[in-house]
Amino acid sequence: MDAFYAAVEVRDRPELRGRPVIVGGPNRRGVVSTASYEARAFGVHSAMPMAQAVRLCPQAVVLPVRMHVYSAVSDQIMEVMQSFSPLVEPLSLDEAFLDMTGTEALHGPPLDAARAIKRRIREVTGLTASVGVASNKFLAKLASDLEKPDGMTVVPRGREAQFIAPLPLKRLWGVGPRTASQLEVLGLHTIGDIARADERWLAARLGPSSAAHLSSLARAVDDRPVIPWHDAKSIGSEETLDRDIRGRDKVVPILRRHCDRVARRLREAHLFAGAVRVKVRYSRGFRLATREAPLPEPSDDSDTLIRTAVSLLDRLDLDDPMRLVGVAAADLRDESAPVQTDLFNHARAVKQSKIEHTLDTLRERFGSAVIRKGG
Repeated sequence: MDAFYAAVEVRDRPELRGRPVIVGGPNRRGVVSTASYEARAFGVHSAMPMAQAVRLCPQAVVLPVRMHVYSAVSDQIMEVMQSFSPLVEPLSLDEAFLDMTGTEALHGPPLDAARAIKRRIREVTGLTASVGVASNKFLAKLASDLEKPDGMTVVPRGREAQFIAPLPLKRLWGVGPRTASQLEVLGLHTIGDIARADERWLAARLGPSSAAHLSSLARAVDDRPVIPWHDAKSIGSEETLDRDIRGRDKVVPILRRHCDRVARRLREAHLFAGAVRVKVRYSRGFRLATREAPLPEPSDDSDTLIRTAVSLLDRLDLDDPMRLVGVAAADLRDESAPVQTDLFNHARAVKQSKIEHTLDTLRERFGSAVIRKGG
C-alpha cells in the first residue's frame, strides 16, 4: 500500500488531500510511523524522530496512530488478495506476497491480474496500491517499491539479473546504511557490482553467510516459497514519553492504557494471550528491560492483562528515570483452541471478556470516546 497510515487518514478526512500529513507519536520524543508523499518531499520518512520531522516540515498535519482503524482496512485488503489466490503471505499490515501460479485461467496473464488486484483494492478501500510482478519474492518486493505511488513494475522473465544490476545497493534485502558504506569502501556501488564480485573475496570481508545471501540476491536468485500465513508471536503497544518518569504510580496508568489497546487488538484478531510482557527503556544509557509472566489462563480482556503486568513491576527498577513504557501479549493462541481453565477465575474472566466485547461494539458504532473505564 502507498503511505498506508497517512493514506487512510486522508481518505477519512478529505480536507487533508494535497497537504503534508505525518502519522506517529505527537510528543517531542515520538517517531514517524508514516508520512504522506507531500511530507516526504521535505525529507520526512518513517522512523524519523517526530521533532526532526516537524522541523523539516512545520506546515505538516501531525496525527496520532489509529491502529484499530488500519487493522480493519488491512483485513479488507487481505480479503481482496485472498479472492485472487489462496497463497497470500502477509509481510505487514499493508504488504503481502501472492503466488499467482496456476491462476491464469481465472485472472489472465500476470499484468492483467496485477491491474485487477489494484483496481479491486481501490474499489473496496478507496486507497491505491503499488504492485511488483516477478518470478520470486525478492524481485517482486523490490519491483513494488520502484514506481510508488499507485505504480506497477514488471521484472522481465529471463532478464531479472540485468534488470536489477544498475540499482543501488540499498535495494538488496539486508543492506542498511552501515553495510552499504562497508560495501562502497570495497568499490561496490550497485547490485551488478555485487553479482560480479567473487563470492570468496566477498566472504573474506563480510563473512560467509552475508556474502552468500547478497550474492544470491544480486544474481536475482530467491527460492523461498510464498507461505500463506505466519502466526504473530506477540501483539504489543508501547509509548515513548514526552518526559522521563519514575515510580509505580506514574507507570501503572500508562500500562493500563496500553493493556486496553493490546486487549482490543487481541479481540479483533480472535486471539487469546497466554502471557504478558512488560517493557521499559531507561534514559541512562538507553538500557532496555523486559519482564514476562504467564496469565492464570488464556485471556483477551484488559483487566487480566493489567493485573499480571502490574505484578511484573516488582521485578523492575522503577526509581531509575524511564523514557519508554510498553506491554505485549505473548504465547498467542486461537480463541477456539481448548484450554485448561482455572475453576475460580474462569467465570470472572468470561464475564469480563463479554463486557469488553460489548465496549468494542459501542466504540465501533459511536466512537472511541463514547465510554471509558473508571480509574
